[in-house]
Amino acid sequence: MTSSMPSSVRVAIIGAGFAGLGAALRLEAAGESSFLVLEQSPTVGGTWHDNRYPGVACDIPSHLYCYSFRPHPWFTRRFAPGAEIQTYLEESAAPVADRIRLSVRMLAAAWDETARHWIITTTAGTVHAQALVMACGRLNEPRLPDVTGTFAGPVIHSARWDPEVPLDGARVALVGTGASAVQLLPHIARRAREVVVLQRSATYILPRDDHEYTTTEQRSLATEPGRLRALRDGLFAEAEQGHEARLREGPARQRLTRRALGHLADQVQDAGLREALTPGDEFGCKRALFSDEYYPALGRPHVTLVPSALSAFEGSTVVAEDGSRHEVDVVVAATGFESVHQPYACLITGRGGRRLAEHWRHGMRAFASTSVSGFPNMFVLNGPHATLGHNSSLLMIEAQVEYLLGALATLSPGTALDVTPESEAAYIQEIDHRSATTVWLSGCTSWYIDPDAHRQVLLWPGTAQEFADRLSRFDPEHYVVSPPVGATLAYSGGGDA
Repeated sequence: MTSSMPSSVRVAIIGAGFAGLGAALRLEAAGESSFLVLEQSPTVGGTWHDNRYPGVACDIPSHLYCYSFRPHPWFTRRFAPGAEIQTYLEESAAPVADRIRLSVRMLAAAWDETARHWIITTTAGTVHAQALVMACGRLNEPRLPDVTGTFAGPVIHSARWDPEVPLDGARVALVGTGASAVQLLPHIARRAREVVVLQRSATYILPRDDHEYTTTEQRSLATEPGRLRALRDGLFAEAEQGHEARLREGPARQRLTRRALGHLADQVQDAGLREALTPGDEFGCKRALFSDEYYPALGRPHVTLVPSALSAFEGSTVVAEDGSRHEVDVVVAATGFESVHQPYACLITGRGGRRLAEHWRHGMRAFASTSVSGFPNMFVLNGPHATLGHNSSLLMIEAQVEYLLGALATLSPGTALDVTPESEAAYIQEIDHRSATTVWLSGCTSWYIDPDAHRQVLLWPGTAQEFADRLSRFDPEHYVVSPPVGATLAYSGGGDA
């Protein structure tokens, strides 16, 4: 992964997580050599580089959580530990390593209407690109508790884990009960003297049913590609059935609700604790979680559940909204990310000097979940309405990348491809209409909902297969093509300049 920066490329990709690397690998396979991947971290991996807390693991079956064009038979568990996923991504990056620039942050990107290309300003210099691919993901900007006061000791976010923070024998406050907290608590409870868990709202938790893959199973998957393909196909079909449970009506959601509440009853014998852990909203309204260890950890004598949100810090005291006060040494914030307000939106300027943040002031929006009107030759991966509540997000990323390749195939030198406002508006109207029939808008607060726009802005309201079918063909009839107006840019390769 070289450090020199070419002055111009045909395609600039921002981010080297699953989406950015997936785009780069498919571009390479399609014969495109003039592209560059810019990554602000010192290594590839995206969220799997950032999230290194104890117990971090995938909550999608491992063999669905890898590229379809690079299946991986060597996962050790049904739900791969984070370190294995990170290694998989580092190994996957090898074919395009010479076009990746690490520790390079994008400072601004502006569309040049005259030259018909993007001018991208970075910490390592400026690069011009005909197409800009935003592959920054949704879980890249940690959200810390917005409360009054200052805590006297260490406060660490789960995505900025510091292994040097002393937990052994400490009094620890764990703020949040979402996906990261559910994975973290069992490990914290094994080390800390006292643990206080502050819960804003209870979450549905399903049995994880994790298991190891034996060496024999791994070798069989490696030597019999048909078996690995059949395993992936079976996992996909099983996951697709979960879409029905996200609809407000029907028996599927009731079945999963009963399963989650049965899991709670089986693992929590204390009636008071069980009541505090019983969700008050509908199953699927928030992200459903998987764990066989979280409830037992809450039942340990030195672990206390406070069914109330964090309200304030006062020295070494954490104060909950119910008025309870708890003296602790360390605060661990498993409080999520700025998922609906992406920081990069303030850095991108499209036609007429319009900022992407302004275009998204009423909630993130994109046609085909990928193209944004007024921002020619820009493609957003894993952004608005491009993830799922029931299946692997990698399926969505791969569909978007194929759509991107179709768009690039129509993009001649010096031209601009801009989706029409009408097509974008019609797509968003469809998304909003279909989302209204889902449980996501049944009244709970979740990271799927833009609290300012009061819109569901992250999830695709259909199946993964439907999304893949919709994006299987690039549809130029929804775009306006602007021809060159001057000399076109000569693109260099993305390797050493």
